[in-house]
Amino acid sequence: MASLSVRTPDGKVRALPLIKRITSIGRGPDNDVQLDDPSVPDSALHVLFDGSRYTVGSLGATFQVNGKKRDSHVLASQDVIRVGGTELTFSRDEVPAPRPLPPPPDPTATTHADSHTSEIPGVPGRELAMLRRLTTFSERLLGSYELERVLESLMDEVIEVTRADKGFLILMESNEPRVKVARNLSRENIEDAVEKLSDSIIAKVVKDQRPLIIADAIDTPEFKASESVVNLKVHSVMCVPLMHKGDLFGLLYVGNDRLVNRFEPKSLDMLTIFAAQASLILHNALLVNELKLDNTELRKKLEDQRYGDIVGACQGMKDVYKRIDKIALTDISVLITGETGTGKELIARELHRHSPRAKGPFITINCGAIPENLLESELFGHVKGAFTGAVVTRPGKFQAAIGGTLFLDEIGEMPLQLQVKLLRALQEKVVYKVGDNRGETVDIRVVAATNKILEEEVKRGTFREDLYYRLNVVTLKLPPLRERGDDVIVLGKFFLQKYAKEFSSKVKGFTPAASVAMKKYAWPGNIRELENRIKKATVLADKPLLGADDLDLKPENLEPIMPLLQAKEEFQKRYINEVLARNNGNRTKTAKDLGVDPRTIFRHLEKMEAEKTGKPLPPEEEELM
Repeated sequence: MASLSVRTPDGKVRALPLIKRITSIGRGPDNDVQLDDPSVPDSALHVLFDGSRYTVGSLGATFQVNGKKRDSHVLASQDVIRVGGTELTFSRDEVPAPRPLPPPPDPTATTHADSHTSEIPGVPGRELAMLRRLTTFSERLLGSYELERVLESLMDEVIEVTRADKGFLILMESNEPRVKVARNLSRENIEDAVEKLSDSIIAKVVKDQRPLIIADAIDTPEFKASESVVNLKVHSVMCVPLMHKGDLFGLLYVGNDRLVNRFEPKSLDMLTIFAAQASLILHNALLVNELKLDNTELRKKLEDQRYGDIVGACQGMKDVYKRIDKIALTDISVLITGETGTGKELIARELHRHSPRAKGPFITINCGAIPENLLESELFGHVKGAFTGAVVTRPGKFQAAIGGTLFLDEIGEMPLQLQVKLLRALQEKVVYKVGDNRGETVDIRVVAATNKILEEEVKRGTFREDLYYRLNVVTLKLPPLRERGDDVIVLGKFFLQKYAKEFSSKVKGFTPAASVAMKKYAWPGNIRELENRIKKATVLADKPLLGADDLDLKPENLEPIMPLLQAKEEFQKRYINEVLARNNGNRTKTAKDLGVDPRTIFRHLEKMEAEKTGKPLPPEEEELM
C-alpha cells in the first residue's frame, strides 16, 4: 500500500496510508491529511490514484517535488513533496498490486449514479461516479491543446456532472474577469453571457480566491442586496477559482436559477478537485494557443525578414542584401569578412543562388582545415604517381566548380607558397594538377571569406598584397550577432522551431527572462553559438519554455555593465576609427567631418599606437585626451 511520511516544521514525523482514491492535504480540519503548518493553505494539495499510479496536484498551493516547482507530478517511490515548511515523502509497496477499479460509468447514466455502490470508504456512489467521470475527462483532454474545443468540452462536462443548467468559464485578463465560454445544459453557447452572471459573487471569489457555494443567493444576507442577484433571480451557485502557481487566472461558475439548494457541499468538493486538474489543462492549452499565435507571427516575420536561407533584417544585414543584389549578376571577386560564426558560407551561397551560375555547382573548401601538404592537391587536383599515395588521377575543387562558384573559406589560413599558385590561377583562369605541366582552363567564380583582418596580415607579411587586392574587389562585411538587435530573437525562434521538430521536443518558446538574456549576451561565437545552445537546450529541456538557465545564460556570463564615462570613450574610439576608415585614413578630412581640431585625431592615433605597443603616452598628451 502507498503511504506518505509527513515531516512538519517542528520535526515531528508520522506515516499515513493512502487508502482513498483522492487524498486531500492541507491545514484545514476537513482534509484527509491535516498539516499543522501555518504556511500551508487550508486546501493545499490532493493525491489522485487512478488504479495504477499516484499523481499529486495543486488545490491552489505552490509545491515542489524533489526541489523543482510542479503543478502536477506522477509520483515515484521516495519522491519528496514540499509545501510550505512541510515535507511529505511518498513510498509505494508494489506487492501486492492494488486492485484496479472498474471502468467508469456510462456518461449518459448520470441520473442513475446514486445506485452505484461505493468502493472507496467515505465516498458515496454518486460522488464516486462524478469523480471517475471527471478523472476520465481530464485524462482525455490532457493531450489536447485546441483551445476552443478544450474550453467548451470542459464546461459541458462540468454542467452535466454538477446538474447545473448553465456554466461559465471566466479568465482573468489585465486583472479583470472576462467570460470565455458560456454554455447551457443542451451544450449550446449562451448569448449575452455577461448579463447572466452575478458580478458580486464573482468579485467575492476573485477577492478571497476560495471556492464558494450558495444555496439561495436571493436569501443570502451577503448577496440579497446585490443588483445582479436580484435582477437575475439567482438561486443556486457554485464558483471555484482556477489557480496556477498560487496565482488566480480564472473561475468556474455554475448556476441554477430555478431551484434552491441545488448543489451540496460534496459537489463543491468534487468541483474544487476537478478545478485543480482543469487548471493545468487550461494553462497548457492557453500557453500553447499563445505560442501558436506567436509562431504564426514568427512565420510572417520570417517571410519579411528572410533573404533566401538567411534570417535577419537589421540594417547591417539589409546593407549586405542590397550589395548581393548588385554584384550577384557579375563574376566580380568577392571577399566576405566577419567574425567566426556570422554565416559567411550562407552569404556565399546566396551570391551563387542569385547569379547566372545558379544551376552550376557550388563547391566549398576550408583552407584552414586541410594540411598544407594536401591543400594544393585538394585545390588543383593531382595526377597518378605525383606523390606517395596518388594511385589515381583526381581533379581538384577548381575543376569541380567549373560553370559554378568556388568558395574559399578561411582564406587567411592559406600558406604563402600556395597563395602564389592561387593568384596565378585566378589571373589566368588556368590550373595545373600536382605533377602535371599541362594547364586546364576553368570557368568559375571565386568567393573568399575570412575572419581575419587581411590588411593587417599583409602588413605582417603573412598574406600576399597582390592576392588580397585580387580577391577583395568587393567586400561584404557581416555584422556580429551582438550588433544585430532583435535578429537574435528571430534567429532563436527559427532554430527552436527547427530542432523541436527534428527531435520531437515539446519545447515551444522562450521565457521573457531568456529573451532578455539573449539580447544582453555578447555571443562571441555568433550565430553558430546561438544555434548550438538552442539545439542542446531543446534536447535536454523538460519544460515548454526555455529559460535563461537552459541556454546557460547565467548573469555571470553576460557582458558586465561598464561605467558611462568608459562607454562614451569606447564609442568615441570606435566611431573615430570608422570615419577614418571611410576616409581611407585621411586625418584632416576625418577631423573636418567630425567637427574637431585635427590635433584630436592625431592624439587619438597616438593613443591607439601606445595601446598596441604598450608604451604609455607622456602625461601632457594623456591630459589632452
